[in-house]
Amino acid sequence: PPVVSIGGDGAMYDIGFQNLSRALASGMPIKVLVLDTQVYSNTGGQACTSGFISQVADMSPYGKAMKGKEEIRKEMSLIGIAHRTSFVLQGAISNVTHLLEGFIDGLNSRHPALFNIYAVCQPEHGVGDDASAHQSKLAVESRAYPLLRFDPDAGETIEACLDLEGNPALDRDWPSYKLRYLDENGKEGELELPMTFADFAATEGRFRKQFRMAPPETWGEEMVPLHEFLDLEEDEREGRYPYIWGTDAKNRLVRLLCSEEMVRSCEERRTFWRQLKGLAGELNKVDVDALVERTKQEMAVRLSSTLLSLAASGDAASLSDQLAAAPVPGNGAGAGGGNGAAGPDYEPVWIETPECTACDECTTIAPGIFAYNDEGKAEVVNPKGGSYKDIVRAAEKCTAGCLHPGTPWNLNEKEIDKWIQRAEKYQ
Repeated sequence: PPVVSIGGDGAMYDIGFQNLSRALASGMPIKVLVLDTQVYSNTGGQACTSGFISQVADMSPYGKAMKGKEEIRKEMSLIGIAHRTSFVLQGAISNVTHLLEGFIDGLNSRHPALFNIYAVCQPEHGVGDDASAHQSKLAVESRAYPLLRFDPDAGETIEACLDLEGNPALDRDWPSYKLRYLDENGKEGELELPMTFADFAATEGRFRKQFRMAPPETWGEEMVPLHEFLDLEEDEREGRYPYIWGTDAKNRLVRLLCSEEMVRSCEERRTFWRQLKGLAGELNKVDVDALVERTKQEMAVRLSSTLLSLAASGDAASLSDQLAAAPVPGNGAGAGGGNGAAGPDYEPVWIETPECTACDECTTIAPGIFAYNDEGKAEVVNPKGGSYKDIVRAAEKCTAGCLHPGTPWNLNEKEIDKWIQRAEKYQ
């Protein structure tokens, strides 16, 4: 029978690390739940190896000699994967579906299982007692704590076994969010901004000393948005000051200047995110469907140009030859039957929006497909913005039963027959 063990990051990352490693290497069905608070919560909030660069805590103070934690974070999930024997889940309470499904699969696995879960320690993180779910959401979105699962039974390679499903904007370094504010005339405004690690850190007391508010009268061209600053070469950063946007107590825009330590922390989190994508085969991934569509458009433009030129010249014979040589849709010519092709009776996913109860399931599982409108009701923003698997999973979790999967837009998707069958009861 499986054995379940529960501990914090102090017990599992540090003092008990050798025991955890031995348990994972044993191959026995030992299931370990790690509550990762990034500090030694039970003994006064001392710095832990799971903490982030620039995090201020006991034993990693902010002062003249050092300005918060200087070491990069120990990634226990990667260490668990390196054992190659264990089911590994990294999750957060903000992503309930991902968490529960991971728990179930890990407990049912015949292997050891490591559940590494982001845990908010309110007094040590400097957040409100009711902020755990919100801060967990920000941690996931800012790449502070990416979601992942590793199933050693899924294949022979790391790429086949590692799944980053559930992370927002998988193809980008940073997801985006909307910052609402009031301008100088009291009118509402909105900015769409990248959710960097610094945007998350600015909401927590443990990072507060890494920011300085810059009043509007000090704004100048030497100030550069942080996400742009991170892309600059070292010599190009000279004389420039990175900042993120925020709002003050009156909801007016302010600039928060970021310390050198915060910049390092953002670079480290971005690097880790790219490393994960590389391991999962998601880095520099070619979008076959987009490539095919772009090729079709280029061919159409070229053909139209040729036909117009021939028509203008009055060369009817040549025009007739060109039309006869043109591929006929459906005869197998061109890219129509290539990767990612939709079926002839493709029906996109749809939602009975007025029936939506705003349960967050679809927008969490497939944020590229679903979003809330101004009335707080879910709607489809891009029916091809994710996998059919995610669409079906969202339909299964929809508490109102108002989400209908339609048919797959990519018939070459992995295990597509299984997902079509599961979708039938929600059509």
